Amino acid sequence: MSGTELPRTPLTWLYAPGDRPEVVRKALASGADVVIVDLEDAVAPHRKAYALDATVDLLADPDSHPVPVHVRVHTARDIPTLAPLPGLRGLRVPKVTHATDIHRIADLAPGLPLYPLLENALAVEQAYAIATARPSVRGLALGEADLRADLGVRNDAGLDWARGRVVVAARAAALPPPAQSVHPDVGDLDALAVDCARGRSLGFLGRAAIHPRQLPVIERAYLPTPEEVDAAREVVEAAASGGHGAQALPDGRFVDAAVVEGAHRVLALASRTAWA
Repeated sequence: MSGTELPRTPLTWLYAPGDRPEVVRKALASGADVVIVDLEDAVAPHRKAYALDATVDLLADPDSHPVPVHVRVHTARDIPTLAPLPGLRGLRVPKVTHATDIHRIADLAPGLPLYPLLENALAVEQAYAIATARPSVRGLALGEADLRADLGVRNDAGLDWARGRVVVAARAAALPPPAQSVHPDVGDLDALAVDCARGRSLGFLGRAAIHPRQLPVIERAYLPTPEEVDAAREVVEAAASGGHGAQALPDGRFVDAAVVEGAHRVLALASRTAWA
């Protein structure tokens, strides 16, 4: 088990079913920033025990995988088995609705990074309390399929308020921006690109995926453009040369500390690009 920070800002989080070790191995070699071994929805009930055993074998050797591995647990009963494993870098905790759920999970896995999944209306209402329940909470995520069913909404517009609520809660809790939920149609990459652009405009950063072919689309959508990188450099340089308070750019625009912080985030992401 390790609480070390990820080597770079993750943009792609690839799910792989825990009962299919060959798929997990392919996921680890896919180029995803984080691989999430799924013990929950992707695994049939009669395969749960095998999936847990296979995941234990994987995580027993931290040197056997090149990227961080998280696990989406099925129940809290999985956690005492998983928590001591040296290759585990985080737990995805489904169906969290209250801060008390986080306290219970954190007590079972001391110091292990937790990523609660908010999948119903009550969880969204409690987003900030969940985000701040324990220091081991490192990020929030929406489980949009279950949330859509819980709310009875028929299209994505019905989820926009919940999405904004989670983005704000994460920021208020000083957590990274949440990653978008998965796009279920793995064949329609154009629709994925459009939806990622919308997610970025709402304040998300990166996205979960269910197939490796989705990864390049997600990364392109969330990486800054050369123009955005140039603008961020201009802001940072103005701040460095101007002392305290708001600073004026050559075109007359003023920037303050929040804008400078955002520019630094853009430059951090730009380190992944060829034009950085």
